[in-house]
Amino acid sequence: MKLTAISPQRWMLLIALSGIGMLVFGLYLQHLVGLNPCPMCIVQRYALIGVVVLALIGWRLRGNGLAASSLLLTLTAGFGAFTAARQSWLQWYPPEVVNCGRDFYGMVENFPLNRAIPMIFKGSGDCTKIDWTFLGGSIANWSFVWFVLFGLLGLWVALRSRRPAQLVQLNGIA
Repeated sequence: MKLTAISPQRWMLLIALSGIGMLVFGLYLQHLVGLNPCPMCIVQRYALIGVVVLALIGWRLRGNGLAASSLLLTLTAGFGAFTAARQSWLQWYPPEVVNCGRDFYGMVENFPLNRAIPMIFKGSGDCTKIDWTFLGGSIANWSFVWFVLFGLLGLWVALRSRRPAQLVQLNGIA
């Protein structure tokens, strides 16, 4: 099967479904396995939510709207890839002093609730700690791979969604 056999809208839907699956898996690791997300993990989740939202928007659009949505998706995925790459770097070369956030109970005990609630969303795990691996890659490593894949697919969809309109104009039909 060729990549071009699948429409750009379907690629956007596949990106959205893959991103939702990743978010569900992250919540599984957090709530059922007991892994605390670090601040960089939280930022990657926000980037992944952005990718999913932009992919769902692009799924329903055509032409220039699809191209714009997929380009924004590519930028968001690039930001997520940068954050995942930075976390991977910290995991491979941990600094001597790790300061990645406070634990939940320490925040609630030491700060008023109106300051503690925003701190909760900053994460409480250690960004350099590797709690889970699959095929030798940490969560940050796999996040990087998926963000790069999403970014490349987003760029491909943007280029492909613009091509038919340009061909029509070049042929003098428009």
